[in-house]
This record gives sequence, structure tokens and C-alpha cells, in this order.
Amino acid sequence: MSKQIIKDFKGQFTELQEQGLFKQERIINSPQSSEIKVSTGAEVLNFCANNYLGLSNHPAVIKAAQETMDNWGYGLSSVRFICGTQQIHKELEKEVSAFLHTEDTILYAACFDANGGIFEPLLGAESAIISDELNHASIIDGVRLCKAERFRYRHSDMEELKDCLIKAQSAKYRIIATDGVFSMDGDIAKLPDICKLAKQYDALVMVDDSHATGYIGKTGRGTFEQFGLEGKIDLITTTFGKALGGAMGGCTSGRKELIEMLRQRSRPYLFSNSLAPAIVGGTLKVLEMLVGSTELQDKVTNNAAYFRQKIIDAGFTIVPGDTAIVPIMLYDERLALKMADMILKEGIYVIGFAYPVVPKGKARIRVQLSAAHEKHHLDKAVSAFIKIGKKLEVI
Repeated sequence: MSKQIIKDFKGQFTELQEQGLFKQERIINSPQSSEIKVSTGAEVLNFCANNYLGLSNHPAVIKAAQETMDNWGYGLSSVRFICGTQQIHKELEKEVSAFLHTEDTILYAACFDANGGIFEPLLGAESAIISDELNHASIIDGVRLCKAERFRYRHSDMEELKDCLIKAQSAKYRIIATDGVFSMDGDIAKLPDICKLAKQYDALVMVDDSHATGYIGKTGRGTFEQFGLEGKIDLITTTFGKALGGAMGGCTSGRKELIEMLRQRSRPYLFSNSLAPAIVGGTLKVLEMLVGSTELQDKVTNNAAYFRQKIIDAGFTIVPGDTAIVPIMLYDERLALKMADMILKEGIYVIGFAYPVVPKGKARIRVQLSAAHEKHHLDKAVSAFIKIGKKLEVI
């Protein structure tokens, strides 16, 4: 083993710690829920999970996953095109397509894989990708794997997007890639404007709706439903690891010809094991639950609005938005990590976010609301933020 690389990495770890950028993993000793037990033995309220609909530990989802594993096994030990496709995989693809109002769907082990495998099969060196600067890391990595020309526009800046589209007019194909809900800021992409520009300049539209599917839109279909853009989005990628049960797995859904080309050429699909049966069964149960009611969607939306207003009234600076993501801006890396640790001692589990997860100087605590939270949970969290915020002179 090279001694130099170990020495260099140890030095880098020390630098990260001094800058307040070193990430420590907290250990949870209970199932995911609104109330969790941490390794110290303390029971705390969880305000940083992507568990938007509170389904990560729902009895009906667990039961469906167990029954599916009993009937279909633990794993496939194969990729889809060899001997890894079961009837339940086709059923889930059909149900996701119906839920998202698309023509076809392809499953992946995670949405990170879906985004990593979406561009290279569809676009060559003569094509162009135009991407929002705040897109998720998985989109950025997917773009890097593709030989297409790359353009990046300032976050939600439609004038700069237009300029990029004009510059890309000589490309054989063009695709605009954007998050639906941006994970760190919690704001929603300007999809009506994006679709209008895409039509004007003959571009495809790809939306990662991981932080939207399940609760954004009138019936929780996502950002396309929020803006009445059914049939206008060419490709939707999303995850089963957030609102839709919280395990893992993801998909790309959209126009059938594009999905078929992904089946033929998308490397994360062709060279990764099939999605485990238990996850398929649990996700099918979640979709069944969501089609029948908007109760959970309504609850998380109301919880987010209540918490957001209370935090604003307390004097904190937040990123404006209407989603279940509420970023409380602190702008200082050490302060964000310190405040999160102090709030944990008050019984509220939150995490400080710093570079490279967010840009330098944009450190924050990202609070995420869930349908599993009750009003007294929200009030306790607000009280903890106010107490520690005053102690640290944030407010």
C-alpha cells in the first residue's frame, strides 16, 4: 500500500474538520419514523428524512414487502435481460406509468443510476445537454458520462436557458435537464417556461422529480401535475426511496421510444441486478395507497406551511418555497454543524449542510417535513430552533 496516499488523506481529513466540512454519520437504533432512537439511547424527533408521506415504516407497506419476498424470493442474482425480470417488475413499470401518465417506465436500483444512465444512450457527440446549475449530483454525473456538448444555465434563469438553446441550435438533438424540486433549496423548477422554450427550440425535457413524486401536484403525481403539463415532459426520473416508501430503487418514465432505447443501451440497467422483489412489492402497495387518497399528501403540505410560517415569524432566514423542504440559511459552515448538534440535544434530529453538498458560503440546516409529524412535533422543533438560534445569536 502506498504510504503517501494514506498520509495525504489524513491531512485532508484534518483540514475538513478545521473547516467544519467533515461529515460524521449519526447512528440510528430504530426504524425510520417521526420519532427515532439514536445511538446515545435518546429518543428524538426526525426532521431530516425524505420520508415525506411517512410511509417508510408503514405496516401495510412492510406487510406487502414481506409477502412479496415470501412469494418471489429475496433477490434475482441477475440483470433484467438475462434472467432477472419477474412479472412483478413489469407490473410495477405499468403502475408507475399509469401514476405518472406516461407511455412506459424502466426500473433502476436507484434514481442515481437512472440519471447516470439516461444521457449517454440517447445522445452522442453531435447533441447538446442544457442543465440547471443546481441540478442533483446524479444528473451532473450522468452528463459527464455523455459525449454531448454541455451547457449550464444559472438556476431557474430562463433568459440564460434561452441563450443556451440558441447556442445549441446546430446540435442534432437537444435536451433540457432539470430537477423538479431542487433538493437543497426546496424550490420548484419553472416548468411551464422550460416547456415553452423546449417547444420553441425543438428540445426534449427531462425532469428529476425525486423530491416531488408522491406529494406535489393535485394528486401527488409530481411537478408536471402541479403545472398542468401532462404529456409535455419527455422523460421523468424519480425514486422509490423518498415519498414512495423510502427503501431504494428508482426509474425513468416517459415516451416509449426513449424508454426502449434505455432498455437496449443504458449501462446501469444492463449491468446491475434487478430491483429486489420486496422493494417492488412495497412500492406497488404505496402506489395503490396513493391512488385511493390524498390524505397523506394534504397532511405533509399543511405541516410544511405551518412550520415554514412559524420559522419565518421567529426571525430565521429561509429559502422561499411551497414544498416540504425548508432550508434555514446560516451561511457559515461551522455554525451550521454546531447548531445542528445543539438542536439534537434538544431532541430534534436535523443535519447541517455545507460544501460540497451546497456551495461555499451557503451553509444551512435543511428541515424536511413529513405526514408522520403531528402538530406538537412541529411546535417542539420550532421551540428548539428558537432556543438555540438565540443562544448562537442567529436570531
